[in-house]
Amino acid sequence: MSTLFRGVHLLELDGDRGMSPATDVRVEGNRITAVGVEAASRSPNDVRVIDGRSKLLMPGLINAHFHSPVNHMKGRLDSLPLEIFMLYESPALEALRPSPREAYVRTQLACAEMLKTGVTAVQDDAFFIPEPTPDIIDAVMQAYADSGIRATLALDEPNLPELDKLPFLKELLPPDMRAELAKPRAFGMQSLLGMYHHLITRWHGAEGGRLRAAVSCSAPQRVSPAYFHALDDLSCTHGLPFYAHMLETKLQRVLGRERFNGRSLIRYVSDLGLLSSRMNIIHAVWVDEDDLDLIAAAGSVVAHNPISNLRLGSGVMPFRAIRQRGIPICLGTDEAIADDAVNMWAVAKMAGLIHNIAGPDYESWPRAGEILDCLLRGGARAMGLQDELGAVEAGRLADLTLVDLDSLAFIPLNDLHRQLVYCESGASVVLTMVAGRIVFEDGRLTTMDEAALRAEARELFAARSPTLHAASKAAGRLLPYYRAMYAKAAASDVGMNRWVGDARH
Repeated sequence: MSTLFRGVHLLELDGDRGMSPATDVRVEGNRITAVGVEAASRSPNDVRVIDGRSKLLMPGLINAHFHSPVNHMKGRLDSLPLEIFMLYESPALEALRPSPREAYVRTQLACAEMLKTGVTAVQDDAFFIPEPTPDIIDAVMQAYADSGIRATLALDEPNLPELDKLPFLKELLPPDMRAELAKPRAFGMQSLLGMYHHLITRWHGAEGGRLRAAVSCSAPQRVSPAYFHALDDLSCTHGLPFYAHMLETKLQRVLGRERFNGRSLIRYVSDLGLLSSRMNIIHAVWVDEDDLDLIAAAGSVVAHNPISNLRLGSGVMPFRAIRQRGIPICLGTDEAIADDAVNMWAVAKMAGLIHNIAGPDYESWPRAGEILDCLLRGGARAMGLQDELGAVEAGRLADLTLVDLDSLAFIPLNDLHRQLVYCESGASVVLTMVAGRIVFEDGRLTTMDEAALRAEARELFAARSPTLHAASKAAGRLLPYYRAMYAKAAASDVGMNRWVGDARH
């Protein structure tokens, strides 16, 4: 069946109008086939007509950075610095190994939240506790397949011991703990590459191309150069995005002095020859001018996660310096435990606001149209689908969001771009379409029984709660040493400040 959106307004990112006059859009199969007069005149007999009066048809939102494996843990932790947060979030304990059903349900929970708010695509940089296995990878991808969302999955897995990833611990830890954290990972490079083989051969291009693979090193300091190069070979051979967390925190800036002969993580990766246009550089908060020049020259994308950066106290990314170099920016929620929601409208609003306190030059503050560009075109570019997503045009994939302009967020309608960024919460989304299939309409998901999903999730993860509590308690024995490490890094002079407040830090 084909779909005809009749009398809709289309979002216009360029120019002053913000949206087009009322027009028609035809979808056949998984693509937009016509826009304008031609859309209605050539529609086949089996077309479904959707009344688009007082509606905005826009490209589907793209969550360009997400971690599904902790989607069941929203609200479990206080705001903490990343390195301390990760002690409690993802200890590599056998007791935390999920069942395939748990992995499926927690992923579907995120899909439900995203699809209901107009998100049509997600990049999942999934870390698996204690390690990835084929059945868990399959469970996550099956959840994405069943939900109808467009998804790209990478295996966010380090292959170096904990002691190699962080500064100062060797001198701070007592000998027994130092020896424990220096142990090599049992699940090494060849095992990880075996899991990538499974992911790529089983799932890359599945569901008519709606499901795809990516690669992830987690972060450059967490992997060996050999594994880093092997991942890049996979990325290059199969045309996959490459995810890498870089300079999220000040501590990671300090780490460069201790481990990389004073080089930043960006410079280190560049010296390895691994910065590329396929790379999503996640966070990029504590970057300097030289780092940004390297990123721009490589054609890499920066994934901005402003709510997560605030929740973890990581700092404020230099948005204007990145945009001025023409570096594409995409937006993401990061994991639910560091955002406590999977809502891209909230991310867009925060991205539009937080950089206003970066300096007094208000001419450099982000404009709403720029934020929408990051949300839509930037997300498409991060996925390597810049010619397929991010615009409502004939020939593009039909990943679409229909927004009711007769909702409170748009009454009165003064400026569409600003009201999308600053007023909309997702409540005005009335329809979500992915690859030509309607997956959410009239307040109901068409691909899953949401009430049954919620009920099962409550039962499954209530049973998990004692294990999570015990894991947190066990991690607490390392807290004094990680706190000392964090304090030492925070007191270091790195020649820049990304925190709002005392510039001496």
